[in-house]
Amino acid sequence: MTVVFEKTKGLTDASMHYCPGCTHGIIHRMVAEALVELNILHKAIGIAPVGCAVFAYNYLNCDMIQSAHGRAPAVATGLKRARPECIVFSYQGDGDLAAIGTAETIHAAARGENITIIFVNNAIYGMTGGQMAPTTLTGQVTQTTPYGRDNAYSGYPMRMSEMLSTIDGAAYIERVSVDSVKNIRHAKQAIMKAFQTQIDGKGFSLIEVISACPTNWGLEPVKALDWLREHMLPVYPLGVFKDSTSREVMP
Repeated sequence: MTVVFEKTKGLTDASMHYCPGCTHGIIHRMVAEALVELNILHKAIGIAPVGCAVFAYNYLNCDMIQSAHGRAPAVATGLKRARPECIVFSYQGDGDLAAIGTAETIHAAARGENITIIFVNNAIYGMTGGQMAPTTLTGQVTQTTPYGRDNAYSGYPMRMSEMLSTIDGAAYIERVSVDSVKNIRHAKQAIMKAFQTQIDGKGFSLIEVISACPTNWGLEPVKALDWLREHMLPVYPLGVFKDSTSREVMP
């Protein structure tokens, strides 16, 4: 019998624990498939910080390290400098990367560290109960903004891809989504390009993935995807924000 589909060797056999409709599982598979198809799984090292993203170490079939909250880019920097032959990536949520880890992310990009970051943006703190995150939308109701995010009080949503694209050390920055088959296919290609950027020694790459969190949004899975399209994509438009992959290899 001809095999038309099988689970990628980049994933373990562990059953994923994520909530119904959570798109972490889709993103995990895309990362795992990219590592296998680029033939780098055997030398990949992932960093999982704190939050829902931390469980990536149970599911990705490569070496994994857990870092302190927000410190994944710093840990990735040390790993890549100590083991430059390895492919080093972090898998981070918005509360981790855009809040407590803002400085680590920005300065890793400014130094042009040859690492890859998978940044999952669902506009909320997922694991800890649904508090406001730096990416929470204006007017969005969360556990800590019961009347909706007030920009005058809490500031405006942070657009990390746009901000990082202004940094010279950033080589490749793209924002993608996993709300449809078409967008999922494109997201995988973007993830593969980000890893290829590192393989080619071009410097810092980050893929921001617009993701759904039905549980903390208080929505059914299908309606959560509709909400993502209607509310998140206008604030976080998809596209390539920086592509300097044609520049010379960094020393």
